[in-house]
Parts: sequence; structure tokens; C-alpha cells
Amino acid sequence: MRLGVLDVGSNTVHLLVVDAHRGAHPTPARSEKTVLRLAERLTPDGLLSAQGADDLVRTVAEAKASSVRLGCAQLLAFATSAVREAGNSAEVLARVARETGVELVVLSGEDEARYTFLAARRWYGWSAGNLLVADIGGGSLELAAGIDEEPDLAVSVPLGAGRVTRTRFTADPPTRTEVADTAEWLADQLAPVAKRAAKFGTPDRAVATSKTFRTLARLTGAAPSSSGPRARRVLTAAGLSQLISFVSRMSAADLAELDGVSPSRSHQLVAGALVAQATMRALSLAELEIGPWALREGVILRRLDQTNGEDHTGKAV
Repeated sequence: MRLGVLDVGSNTVHLLVVDAHRGAHPTPARSEKTVLRLAERLTPDGLLSAQGADDLVRTVAEAKASSVRLGCAQLLAFATSAVREAGNSAEVLARVARETGVELVVLSGEDEARYTFLAARRWYGWSAGNLLVADIGGGSLELAAGIDEEPDLAVSVPLGAGRVTRTRFTADPPTRTEVADTAEWLADQLAPVAKRAAKFGTPDRAVATSKTFRTLARLTGAAPSSSGPRARRVLTAAGLSQLISFVSRMSAADLAELDGVSPSRSHQLVAGALVAQATMRALSLAELEIGPWALREGVILRRLDQTNGEDHTGKAV
């Protein structure tokens, strides 16, 4: 069957269309992204602005139209931290449903971690053993670990690249003091999480997902996206440390000129790098393998698991 997944994140609204059926590898058919930066459109009292809500409704309507045009049997729509934390999320979600017919499911941070972990487990298989997965979003950092498809540890902390940029930096590029203070603050924030993770043992394989980790790996020499999803990509602690010394002195405009850096995310690259470094240090990781599947694929896989033996046509077998 053809499925559409609509991911309303802190930075972008991403429609992913795949052809898939239970037991098969989901094959991407189409990907459409719209940059909304919803997390940056919250008012001082924590409400999604009127303009932000208008743009969200318009974007969801356009995504639904695309899914219909592309022949999706179902559109799985969800929202993460930006909508989750908005004080008027209930009103916004009701309006989206009323005006577009799309019901956005708000995922908890722990659910994000679980779905992402499932995607990584399916990609790497049982041979990955005790698997650890890290994902840096715009608003939060998710960590999950375990030996099964359901992780033993699934946590979400408000340390997303966008959030850290907004709350910790006042200059572009950030001052050296801001960089140093933020690194120290992140270490303190992650210490309790590291303590919990230690209870589940040393991971046999440590995997990172998300645009932030992919970009950092690319900037430290990993293969470009044109090499395909099966190319092995690794982010090392040593390479990341050298990268931070370089990018922390560059403006967002200059960062946007680097190969692999998205102009819409360049302003939060330094914060993302600091979160990645603090995570690796807290968990004593010398390297992270960059996984091609993440939250959206996890949502798709869980939906396929629930088809109860339907074949690709959607008919029961």
C-alpha cells in the first residue's frame, strides 16, 4: 500500500510518501518539506502565534492534497515538541482537523524515542545487540536503548538544537563565553540521563539519527546523501571536537555556504554540535553511526505491524 507520513516538527513540516506492506522494506516515493519554524513562532506567553497557526493549517492542507494526488491510502499525521508545548495546542489541533480534515496526533517525547528506536532496530537488525539511539530535534533530544524492538530506556529532554540556540545564544556567531558556558550547562543537564542509561550496560552499537547528526557527520567527512542510505557514515568524538572549534566562530550565513548545511538550519548548527558532543561525552561514546531511518520510518513500521496480515493492496490475506 502507499502511505503518507506527515511530520509537523519544530523546524519543518515534512511529508514522506512510501510504498510498503507488512514484512517489506518501505520504499520512498516522494518527499516534500516546508520550513515553518513553529518553535520560533511561539509568543512570549507560550502560544503559537495567529500567523503560525494560519501557516500550519495551510501547509497541512497542501500536504493532504499532495497525499491524495500521489495516491496514498492513508495519511499518518503527527506533531512533536513545538505543537506539544504550545499553550493553545488543543485549539490549533482542533482548527487543523476542522479546516483540513487531518487529525494531528501529538507524540510525547518518549513516544518519539520509541518510534525512532524501532526504526533503527529494523534497519540494523538483531545483530546490533544492545542498541543505543540518539536523535537531536529542534526542540528536544531523544535517547533510547535496549536489546529488543521496544527499548528498555526511552527518554526525551528539552535540549533540541533550536531551543538551545534560542535560550543560550545572544550573538551570531555565539561568543566564546556562551559556547563554553553552554557546553558546561549541557553536561549538567545530561548527567542524570547518563546515569539512567548506564544501568542498561554498554551498547554494542550506538546510532544517531536526525538532520543535525547527518549534517555534523557530513562536515567531518562522511559520505554525501548522494551516496545513498546504505553508505556507512560515522561521527567521531575527535572529528566533532575539531568541527566545533571551526564552526563556532562562523556566522549562520557563512555556515549556510558549507556543503551539506541547510540554510534553514544553519543558525542552530553550533548548538546542535554542542548537544551532540555533550551526549557523546555523557554516554562515553567515541563514535556514533549515522542511521538512515528515524521517527517517520518508525511510525510507518508500527502502522504496518498493525495491518494484521493485509497485503500490499490493503486486502486481508
